Amino acid sequence: MPDCLSSPARASFRAYFTPKRLLFNTLMVLYCLALFLGFDFLYSAVTMGQEKARSARIADPVYDHGLAANFDGYDIWGEARYRLITDNFGFKDALVREVPLKSSARRILLMGDSFAEGIGMTFDNSFAGLLERAGHQRNEKVEFLNAGVASYSPSIYYKKIKYLLERGLQFDEVVLLSDSSDVEDEATSYFCIDDDPKYLRLCATPPGVTPEPAIKRDFLVDHFVVSNRVRVTVKRWIQAALGNRRHAIENDRNRIGWTTKNPDPAKYRPLGADGGIARSLQNMTKLSDLLASRGIPLTIVVYPWAQQIAQNDRDSRQVALWRDFCPTRCKAFINLFPVFFAAADSDKDWYEHLYILGDDHFSAAGNRMMFEELAKRLMP
Repeated sequence: MPDCLSSPARASFRAYFTPKRLLFNTLMVLYCLALFLGFDFLYSAVTMGQEKARSARIADPVYDHGLAANFDGYDIWGEARYRLITDNFGFKDALVREVPLKSSARRILLMGDSFAEGIGMTFDNSFAGLLERAGHQRNEKVEFLNAGVASYSPSIYYKKIKYLLERGLQFDEVVLLSDSSDVEDEATSYFCIDDDPKYLRLCATPPGVTPEPAIKRDFLVDHFVVSNRVRVTVKRWIQAALGNRRHAIENDRNRIGWTTKNPDPAKYRPLGADGGIARSLQNMTKLSDLLASRGIPLTIVVYPWAQQIAQNDRDSRQVALWRDFCPTRCKAFINLFPVFFAAADSDKDWYEHLYILGDDHFSAAGNRMMFEELAKRLMP
């Protein structure tokens, strides 16, 4: 007991911190914690009802995989559990709705992978959702449909857009957000949906025969939603304070391998990085030809991963690849590398602000920056 306390204070201290009172206070804390966990468990069980009955992510025999149509439930990305809603085409949307084949408004189809999907984000917080809301607020309305899904690449971009056109969906422009992971995917995957015999012969399991691998479940994420959210918030606060994730992306060259000087050959089997680039260009050429035959312009957008900013890769091979492709095949080429690098140059905490901490994808603030820059170019 501190000597600085007066005699009456010491007596009061002893009276309050008796073994009996300490036991009582400990039991009260445990009781309140048990009640909190119990209510959290019940809340999680109720909100997971539909999720248990139906998965948001499905296999598809035409374009390998996508999101289930008319889904309203929850999805999991890493440690995050978030609301996911799709429309009748399986596009991520603000609500379950019937999207008509034709629109009286100018209609733009967004295509891309997990960055375009806005994985880990609700639709309202994603750049696609912000574009859709802004487009509806204009006098001359612009409608945005988000066809992007995690792990898409040029083979799927072409196949899915062709499928949508054959279903009769009409749109006035395609804005394709090309990701740095596309080349790796083209080098290693989706051979079963490719029309080219040299790629088709590499097919092992036809799409649609085996369902998409289930998202790895986590007991805490599934059954204690609120507790997990508190845990993740505290964990990310600690990560930000220590800067350990920032240190990891500064040294992580494997994630953006083909854009670096010495990519790991094992990551690009069987085609290799150069083969992945060639196949990417081939399928994007097929897509641009398809769209041109329908009079639909194509815009390609590139944006940086956190690793590319951390490693100062300002003129990435990703930028050069599609900048050189676009002059004869695109309506426009939008390079967002300079915008994000400028933001990083003026903000030492750019990673913590623009990307999901502990992840490579854009945070809500990063999605808003994407929205603001795309809105300038797509809705001038």
